[in-house]
Amino acid sequence: MSSFVCLVVVFVLININNTRNVVAFSEYSSSDDDVDTNKYTRNDFASDFVFGAGTSAYQVEGAVLEDGRTYSIWDTFAHSGFYNGANADVTCDGYHKYKEDIQLIADTGLEAFRFSISWSRLIPNGRGSINAKGLQYYNNFIDELISYGIQPHVTLHHDDLPQILEDEYGGWISKKAVKDFVAYADCCFREFGDRVLHWTTFNEVNVFTLGGYDLGFTPPGRCSPFGILNCTRGNSTYEPYLAAHHLLLAHASTVRLYRKKYKAMQHGFVGINIFFYWFEPYTNTKEDVEATQRANDFYVGWFLNPLVNGDYPEIVKKNAGTRVPSFTKLESERIKGSFDFVGINHYSSLYVKDNPSSLEMDVRDVVADMAATIIFDGILTPTQFPVAPMGLQKILKYLKEEYGNPPVYIHENGQVQPRNGTLNDTPRIEYLQAYIGALLDALRNGSNTKGYFVWSFLDLFELLDGYNTGYGLYYVDMYDKELTRYPKLSAHWYANFLKGKNMSGILPNVDAIDSF
Repeated sequence: MSSFVCLVVVFVLININNTRNVVAFSEYSSSDDDVDTNKYTRNDFASDFVFGAGTSAYQVEGAVLEDGRTYSIWDTFAHSGFYNGANADVTCDGYHKYKEDIQLIADTGLEAFRFSISWSRLIPNGRGSINAKGLQYYNNFIDELISYGIQPHVTLHHDDLPQILEDEYGGWISKKAVKDFVAYADCCFREFGDRVLHWTTFNEVNVFTLGGYDLGFTPPGRCSPFGILNCTRGNSTYEPYLAAHHLLLAHASTVRLYRKKYKAMQHGFVGINIFFYWFEPYTNTKEDVEATQRANDFYVGWFLNPLVNGDYPEIVKKNAGTRVPSFTKLESERIKGSFDFVGINHYSSLYVKDNPSSLEMDVRDVVADMAATIIFDGILTPTQFPVAPMGLQKILKYLKEEYGNPPVYIHENGQVQPRNGTLNDTPRIEYLQAYIGALLDALRNGSNTKGYFVWSFLDLFELLDGYNTGYGLYYVDMYDKELTRYPKLSAHWYANFLKGKNMSGILPNVDAIDSF
C-alpha cells in the first residue's frame, strides 16, 4: 500500500505549528547498544533470514479483463473516479512482462518475492470453476521464481475481493464471504502449495477494514454520510466491526483447513498481515499515555488479540458495545493461535492525543470509539517519510512483550517519493539503510523476525494516490509503450547489500555502486 496519505485521511488531526513537550520522531537517538547502520552487512543476518521485495496483483498485473479475469472491488473503486481518472487496467503490465520482471528480481539478488493472487483471475465467478488461463499464469510465475532460487511468498487477498461477490451479498459484511474465501484458499493450497510455503490470508486487514468500511477511502468504499468521503452506501457505525469479524473468521477457518488438510504434506506456514504505525503519546500525561494504548488496542489489538487470546480487547468491546459481534466459544477456540506468523507493514510513526469527547457523540464509528486523536504533525511532507527507525524497533519490542514474540515478516517498509522519473533516490537509500540497521538491532535484542521485504519492487499503482508517488526500486516509464523498467540508485544499493558488501554512507550516484 502507499501509506503516507493514510495518515492524513485515517484518523485525522493536521497540526503543523504546535509546540509540545515531546521530540520529533526524526530526532530520536539510538542507544549505545544500537547497530551502527553504516557498518552492517548481509552477513550480519542469519543465513535463513530472507530479504526480498513485493508487489500485488491489482497494482502490477494489468490485463484486467484478459484471459477470463473479471472485476474485483478495487477495479470498481478505481473506475468510480477516486483516482481522478487513473486506474490499473494496464499499470505495469506484469501479466505479460512477468519473465522480464523475475529476471530483474534475480539480477537484484532478492532471496524472496512477495506477491498476491488475483481471486477474480483464478476463479472469475468468485466460486466454482477455475480459470485455466489464470491458473497457468500463476503456475508459470511461481515456477519462474523457483527456477532462480527465489522463495515465493503469496498473499491471497490484497484489497481485491471479486466484484461479483460484492454485488451478490455485500462482500465482507456478509458471513457468506467466509465460506467462499476458504474455498478459494483451498484451491490455491491445492494448486500451488507444493511450491509455496509462505501464505498470507489478508493484506493490511486493519486498513482494509477501516478504509473500506468506516472512512471509505479504500475498496469497497463504504461509509456513512458523516464520513470523510461522500460514500453512496455503507454504515460506519457497525460495518467495520462486522467486516473485521468475518475477516477473522475467514482467516481462522483458512488456517484450520491448511493445518488439517495440507500441513503434513506441504509443511507451509499461514499468517495474516497488519499495518503498523508506531504510536507515541503526544505528551507524557496519563491521559495521552492511556490514549496511546487505546489506539494500539483499536488499530492492532482489534485483530491480534483474537488471534493470540481468543477475543477482542476489553476496551474495544466496552467502547463499541453491541456493535462489536461476539465470538462463540468454538469460534474463540479456533481463532486463538490460528497463525504461524504475523506480517507487518510499517512506514512511519505518529503521536496520539487523548480525545474523550468523541465518546459523547450520538453516532460513533471506530475512530470515535477509540477516543484518541492520531496526529499528523507537520514533520512529514506529502512526498517523503522522516527517517525514524526507532519506530520499527519499538514495534518489534511491542510484539515481543505484548503478544509473546511471534514469528514476524516485515512485509512492507520503504520510502515514498514523487514519481518524477529520477533514478537518483538517495533518500530511499538513507531510509532503507537506517531501517535495516534498526531491524538488525531488534534481532540482536531477541525479536523473532524472519524476513524483510522492501515495498515496492516496481513503481506501480498505489492504493491511495494512483501514480502520483512511487516506492519502487525500479522506475516504470508509463509514457513508453513498452513500459520499460529502469533501476534506481536504491536498486543498485540493495543488490550490493544482498551481495554482502559493506554499504557505508549514502552514495551520491549510480556510478558509485557496482552494477548488477
